[in-house]
Amino acid sequence: MNFLKIILYPLVPVYAFVIWLRNFLFDKNIFKSRKVNAKVFSVGNITFGGSGKTPVTIYLTNLLKLKGNKVGVLSRGYGRKSKGYVLVSDGNKLLTTVEESGDEIYHTVIDCSVPAAVSENRVKGAERLIMDTGVNTIILDDAFQHRWIKRDVDILVIDQRFLTENHFFINNLLPTGVMREPFSSIKRADAVIINRKFMEKKNLPEERKKYFAGKKIFTGYYKALSFFDLKHNAELSL
Repeated sequence: MNFLKIILYPLVPVYAFVIWLRNFLFDKNIFKSRKVNAKVFSVGNITFGGSGKTPVTIYLTNLLKLKGNKVGVLSRGYGRKSKGYVLVSDGNKLLTTVEESGDEIYHTVIDCSVPAAVSENRVKGAERLIMDTGVNTIILDDAFQHRWIKRDVDILVIDQRFLTENHFFINNLLPTGVMREPFSSIKRADAVIINRKFMEKKNLPEERKKYFAGKKIFTGYYKALSFFDLKHNAELSL
């Protein structure tokens, strides 16, 4: 596997240039982000893999509900067997199967009981979700790179291990590493959550502290409470 990544390494500068150009065009307003008729919170990351976006989405959804907002969740729906816009829940009941929605948003709906949908096109998906359910606040799950939709708050979730360890085949841009964007893209975030998962809290290395200057930084961690069978909608206590 590492041999294949070495072969693909010459493509890293090409990928880096494409990402830089795309972000430059958005930053200069040549590519324009579109506003929808709702407050938009984006939860995302700069890597592939489980950084903890979905638990943050669930926490944020419940928090905003408590504050009186009518919250809806919109995701791309990775791993689903459907295409296009699919309304997963109207806030009262599930309208699809986990195969049609993808497991992450299905779990979010079960935990939060809010309207939710999946769509590859976040702008059209958000507009449809607003029209179908009347939500006034939308949380975008895994949308840091989806800059076509304008957001009010951009939250970045990063695995602590990714920040504190150095591995050539991890801490590098695609296709050699797992980074969707370089560390410099952290500047777009309004807040950063460093997820230490089940590990002890560690300090950021000096060479990476500069990327977090002026940012609101929070630390999250995991605490196992139970197992949940999505297929049979059953919770099993530890």
